[in-house]
Amino acid sequence: MISLSDTQKIGMGLTGFGVFFLFFGMILFFDKALLAIGNVLFVAGLSFVIGLERTFRFFFQKHKMKATGFFLGGVLIVLIGWPLIGMILEIYGFFLLFRGFFPVVVGFIRRVPVLGYLLNLPGISSPT
Repeated sequence: MISLSDTQKIGMGLTGFGVFFLFFGMILFFDKALLAIGNVLFVAGLSFVIGLERTFRFFFQKHKMKATGFFLGGVLIVLIGWPLIGMILEIYGFFLLFRGFFPVVVGFIRRVPVLGYLLNLPGISSPT
């Protein structure tokens, strides 16, 4: 079992609430206030989980500057009040930032009983 410190537990909660508010804000036709709260909670939760220094190093690596610009620029645009444009920029930046993690996540999901079966269907799985 994985042991988490108290600050990491708080960070997991903040990140979860951030994802919830982002999802709920998109469901409610890109509500500015919910998206802004979700963005702030997500970034704060991420920094609580992995630490401030590691968060800074993750976002500001030389090869990730374009992705960081899109992600944080999208957060800023949402906070200014243009939620649709900001979320499009954020989603693009998010995929650029975390594209290295997606194969790991898919590999993990393939081992989950029901989801793994769905991902291994002929039309969905990639030939290996």
